[in-house]
Amino acid sequence: MIRRALLLALALLAPAAASAADLSADALLRSHLWREVRAAPVGRRPKVGLVLSAGSLRGTAHVGVIKVLQDAGFPIDVVAGTSMGAVVGAFYAGGIPVDKMWEIASELRLDTGSNFSGSRLISLILFDSLLSSANTAKLVRKYLDDKRFDQMKKPFACVSMDVYTGEAIIFRNGDVATAVRASMNLPGIFRPLEYRHRYLVDGGVVDYIPVDVARLLGAQWIIASDTENDYTASRPKSVLDSLEQVIDIRGSYLSREQRKQANFLIRPPVGDIGMFDAKRIPEAMERGVIEASRDLDAAEESLILASLPLLSKDWTPAQAAAR
Repeated sequence: MIRRALLLALALLAPAAASAADLSADALLRSHLWREVRAAPVGRRPKVGLVLSAGSLRGTAHVGVIKVLQDAGFPIDVVAGTSMGAVVGAFYAGGIPVDKMWEIASELRLDTGSNFSGSRLISLILFDSLLSSANTAKLVRKYLDDKRFDQMKKPFACVSMDVYTGEAIIFRNGDVATAVRASMNLPGIFRPLEYRHRYLVDGGVVDYIPVDVARLLGAQWIIASDTENDYTASRPKSVLDSLEQVIDIRGSYLSREQRKQANFLIRPPVGDIGMFDAKRIPEAMERGVIEASRDLDAAEESLILASLPLLSKDWTPAQAAAR
């Protein structure tokens, strides 16, 4: 299909490309069209949304995916994320360089986003005292200050859940750090965050891959990074492992339709990395790089096909040749 579409577009957009002897017409045309898509403003191509799934520390693989997309010049107009996807998405939409995001993720530890020390864990188990996720907001403020959603470099949104009603709560305005904290507030471990008369927990329970949220931001073509747990092969070894698996199974079940609604899906193979397995974060990010690199050509071709009707609109062969 892509070959037929590209050859059809050849006559319209790049008739001179086929004359080069050292490259195939298909390769030349694809290269030409990708340059056109990269340079085109929204309207001459679809508005592109990047969606980052939940996935605890596995979600650091999103950093590797973003690195590949950015290096390729992949246009990203809006960003949506849940849980760890909200953390990574906030940093990216807030203008933090990818190399800095890699550094931040590499330094994450078990207690980076919470007061999850050994003594607190004992308190959780023995005295049924939930922990605080306040340090998640502190981490975001450290790099984004007190940015509000309307101050972000790219439009951004993230998802939490009202623990009393089960509703998905979409954050698109207000304080970014508070919203990210709510989105990554793991139920059963962290206290629900009281916010505007609601009690909020991790959004991965209701919107694991928030494709719908990217659509609300105006995205017309969506690329999603999914870091789901491989729960079919997982054997929980602790209370926390069991809790993680239950959340992931529920999130995966509810997000099946969301996956189908994404135009392109990248799935780094990080399902064997545990919720709190901080020592494997560099491995998760590298797997994100490898998988995104493997899928990059197909992602570019998908966006080219979606852009062809807009790129070719009101063009004549003479205009295409002159360009």
